[in-house]
Amino acid sequence: MIGAFQRIFGATIFFGTDTHRSMSAVFHEARFHFMSEARIWYSRDPGQQNLPGDCQNLVVLTEEFYQEVTEHPIPTDLEAAKALSSSPAALDLFMWLSYRCFVARREERVSLFGEFGLANQLGCVNYSRPRRFRERLEQWLGLVRVMWPECPARISHDGRCLLVNRANALSLGGCVDGCA
Repeated sequence: MIGAFQRIFGATIFFGTDTHRSMSAVFHEARFHFMSEARIWYSRDPGQQNLPGDCQNLVVLTEEFYQEVTEHPIPTDLEAAKALSSSPAALDLFMWLSYRCFVARREERVSLFGEFGLANQLGCVNYSRPRRFRERLEQWLGLVRVMWPECPARISHDGRCLLVNRANALSLGGCVDGCA
């Protein structure tokens, strides 16, 4: 867990566009960090008493990241996210579906493979055969549906796409702070 916090603390997210106008090419890039400060204390001893005074865990979000998450909230179910936390892949899929279903206008097709495919978006490109990824995706969708029975996502008949439709993941009423 400490290693994960250190990786997130050190992460820089880059966004960029490359457009060609009639007169010249325009390149625009921005970056931000998630946290400006983190102080995490831990002990492997379950009997460890809390340390006195100023030894509380502290995570300070950067102003840019805080503004982004408060200005563009995604309704999602906090209790479902907690329940899925022991299955990182299912949790990733649940959060991805929460967003995609929230912004969908109608049924959409998301390619499973390729540069912008779901496997790439979820970081699951190490499956040697597409069939194995589809099998795992079905398992993860099963876990998601336990927490969100109305989830409108399904694998297409030809097995090449995930079909998603507009929906809200707030099925249990546990909204993540700031959602509308």
